[in-house]
Amino acid sequence: MEISSQCVVALTWTLKDTLGETLDQLDEPVEFFVGGDDLLVKIEEALMGYSAGSSLDLHLEPEEAFGDYDEMLVFLEKRSLFPKELEEGMTIEGHALPAACNPEAPKDLFYTVTEIYPEHVVLDGNHPLAGIALRISIKIESVRPPTDEELERKSMGSGFFKIIPQAPGGSQLH
Repeated sequence: MEISSQCVVALTWTLKDTLGETLDQLDEPVEFFVGGDDLLVKIEEALMGYSAGSSLDLHLEPEEAFGDYDEMLVFLEKRSLFPKELEEGMTIEGHALPAACNPEAPKDLFYTVTEIYPEHVVLDGNHPLAGIALRISIKIESVRPPTDEELERKSMGSGFFKIIPQAPGGSQLH
């Protein structure tokens, strides 16, 4: 079966920056819904017409991936607004920010705690890969039609490098 709009693909990949540093390695296949929100548009477009066993290499500029880095999405907040357990690398959903935080902080973003000072906390609403050109080597492990439930959801629930809030210790990228 060839990849077309509205199918399920299982992929493995190696993601690197333009200097060749590996940012992520996906060794076990993960399924994604093509034609929904699971994959970046540029990746979906490139996959069209390929079938299981195929490989491809892509170069993504920031605007084709996670956008340019936006300094307006970095906020300095009072340390006293946050729990003592707060650690660098934690992610916080925007709608879960303390009420006294900057009202300019968009509620629909995830914020990464990038620095903690005695009196302040730095929250960054940019995706961790914002502003970075990426190189991705993809292997298509399988292609199949979606189930009725998958077709209705238009997602396998495993989006491409979406930030998942976690307990202390950082964010998960896929």
